[in-house]
Amino acid sequence: LKINKSTIKQFYKPRKNTAHKGNFGKLLIIGGSYKYSGSPILSAQAAISALKTGTDIVEIISPKRASNIIAAYSPNLISIPLSGKHIKKKHLNQILIESQNKQAFIIGGGIEQKKSSIKTIINFLKTTKLPGVIDAGAIIPINLYKTNLEKFIFTPHIKEFQRLTNQKLSDKVSDKIKLLNNITKKFNTTILLKGPTDIISHKGKSTTIQGGTPYMTKAGTGDILAGILGGLLAQQPEKIYEATILASYINKHAGELSKKKSSLLATDLIKNIGKIVDKF
Repeated sequence: LKINKSTIKQFYKPRKNTAHKGNFGKLLIIGGSYKYSGSPILSAQAAISALKTGTDIVEIISPKRASNIIAAYSPNLISIPLSGKHIKKKHLNQILIESQNKQAFIIGGGIEQKKSSIKTIINFLKTTKLPGVIDAGAIIPINLYKTNLEKFIFTPHIKEFQRLTNQKLSDKVSDKIKLLNNITKKFNTTILLKGPTDIISHKGKSTTIQGGTPYMTKAGTGDILAGILGGLLAQQPEKIYEATILASYINKHAGELSKKKSSLLATDLIKNIGKIVDKF
């Protein structure tokens, strides 16, 4: 699948004058903890910035400290607090209720891999019918999910990929593609392996996206990618492969537009996402 004007217009179609709030997707972000309170903010802000003509609503559900920070950060976000410092089993029902009127979700940003949090993640994924992005702290060995992974997109960097698959990666892109295709075919799922060349593998077929800069190693850039992808999914829930490819393209291009080197921050990418989207 090639990225061109036609590809992007699939997600950014002209709106009718009769459109109203909610017609263009609602996204739920599940994440955060007492320790990692900033990650869900970056993900939500990326979704909003990327989708000025797209996703209508971004809602974040997170432990209280993270939720309070998010609520104070931007009036554009709906922030739902959970009791305690970490996502736990007792929060599952509330998370499921909040997901009922959404079209997609992101889970994992800022989640500490505590046993109670992992169990809650697994049970949520077993129960939800939504497509979603599994990122960061929600990435565990793939055999532990024990559910249908067809509607889910994993977004690991190299170390997270090793945790997900218990496989070491070759330096050769061709070898990485072969390994990813074998895994996504076996588990009927989608993986976006982040790197200098992003590799998107979907049920045994793959695409690569090049670009970006070597300065996009800063903390938070992965959250930006997850936010873009979640926003695209909320608009077009059935276009999992296409959304993943387009999200990779937008994220890398946003990094290129920043024209910064060592001073690059994840928030610099957010500022450029709208410039890319508004061209179409």
